[in-house]
Amino acid sequence: MSESPDERPDDAQYENARDRAATVAPLAPREFLRWTWRQLTSMRTALILLFLLALGAVPGSVVPQNAVDSLAAARWRDQHPSLTPIYEKLGMFNVYSSPWFSAIYILLMVSLVGCILPRTRVYLRAMRARPPKAPRNLARLPEHRTFTTDQEPDEVLRHARAALRGYRVDLAGPVDGTGSIAAERGYLREAGNLLFHVSVLVVLVGFAVGSLLGYKGGVLVVTGGQFANVSSQYDEFTPGSLFSVGSLEPFSFKVTDFDVTFDTGKRNFGLATDFSAGLSYKSSPNGEVKTARISVNHPLSIDGTKVFLIGHGYAPDITVRDTEGNVEYSGPVIFLPEDTMFRSSGVIKVPDASPKQLGFRGEFYPTTGFSMETGPTSVFPDAKLPLLSMQVYAGDLGLDDGIPQSVYALNTDNMKPVQKDGKDFRVDLAPGKGIIKSDGSLIPSTVTLPDGLGTITFNGVSRFVKLQISKNPADGVALAGVVLALLGLLGSLFIKPRRIWVSARREGGRTVVEVAGLDRSAGGDLSGVVDDLAGKLENRMSEDKA
Repeated sequence: MSESPDERPDDAQYENARDRAATVAPLAPREFLRWTWRQLTSMRTALILLFLLALGAVPGSVVPQNAVDSLAAARWRDQHPSLTPIYEKLGMFNVYSSPWFSAIYILLMVSLVGCILPRTRVYLRAMRARPPKAPRNLARLPEHRTFTTDQEPDEVLRHARAALRGYRVDLAGPVDGTGSIAAERGYLREAGNLLFHVSVLVVLVGFAVGSLLGYKGGVLVVTGGQFANVSSQYDEFTPGSLFSVGSLEPFSFKVTDFDVTFDTGKRNFGLATDFSAGLSYKSSPNGEVKTARISVNHPLSIDGTKVFLIGHGYAPDITVRDTEGNVEYSGPVIFLPEDTMFRSSGVIKVPDASPKQLGFRGEFYPTTGFSMETGPTSVFPDAKLPLLSMQVYAGDLGLDDGIPQSVYALNTDNMKPVQKDGKDFRVDLAPGKGIIKSDGSLIPSTVTLPDGLGTITFNGVSRFVKLQISKNPADGVALAGVVLALLGLLGSLFIKPRRIWVSARREGGRTVVEVAGLDRSAGGDLSGVVDDLAGKLENRMSEDKA
């Protein structure tokens, strides 16, 4: 079917429109900046940035962070060699100080400020504004009641004004026998919304100030061991950008004891239901010795610095002697837990051994179980039947090369496994009288090393605690922000903005009274409020008449 000439599109009109679109001038720099600012400070952008901030924090809770647990981060790198270079480029091991996370953080702060200031101006104007006048037709509102009375309109409005206590009231009339009252309440709802937005900004500022002026460190301390608050004593130490290491508080403490209870029930078997550590501390070198007990979520506070108990583990007590019985090494060695049953791994370095330096690398099992498939394993996290199984190396530990080494890793580049009868020699040790295996063989507490390398003895088991020591001078700011957020949220949830109108006019020798209401948010009992107000007015009219 062919088109008629009248229905055929005008090609000239299309070409003219296309030419006009092509010649539209681009935004000037000032206009573009204004458009960008409006987009950044919109509520939609603020919500998107808040979501991105929460999403960006997820890797920080999944991937071990250098600032929180550098040992766990190092183990993760060893276990995932292919992903490690990618994660390092993306800053996954330092999420909260990465450029992309900081960019989201700063943009969110700018967006919040840009949202809050205009809304505050609008809110202040609304606070000074008079309630809107009564609509011409109140019957169109969601809730509407009508009754008649013999009282004059001015008496009706006087009683209505008294009944609307707590509302902002504006009286119009009566003029020519007609008058009305406009009442409004719930202004604090918007104040709650603004307060919530301000609280988010306060929390962000608190965390920012804390990260700049505070510090955080971690240390593992064996029971009976001591710690002094100097940077060299920390296993990991992360100062803020503006923090001076010289301003560390001169306190010290000793871990006197450690208590832990493990669940033996079927549902939570092996979980630590409660653990705590005893500390004796001094706030200064010449200060009074005080005692305290710390547990999870119950830290010790010393001059604004908090000491948190965040973990624990085992430190087998080892003694290494040469062939003449001289002690070459003695003391507890920290083994790091690998699973919930506290199967732990660790190394022992003996640089004073002769004729060759010795290194031991292996695992510790608190309560040992044996199987043909896996060999020794830990079946319970408490030290009921401890076993230490290690591979022995001899050679140069590389401690004199000037290259820093982790105390939890053994560099075997210049070492060789010790062998016996052509096989790599492995020591299995149990403290005390040893462990008798199911086949009747004995796992001793002391083993003689081949090739005249001496002996190694497993004396017993000590415990260590993992402590986090931190100072955040803006803790109070962040706490205030959280409190403000709760207050703002409660206000925005429970305060109902509402408008009520009462109209009175003379018709046929009587006064027609109309009561109507409008809720500006969902969830309010508007019907009950309008019924209650209408009932009060009718009762007062009846009482005045009587």
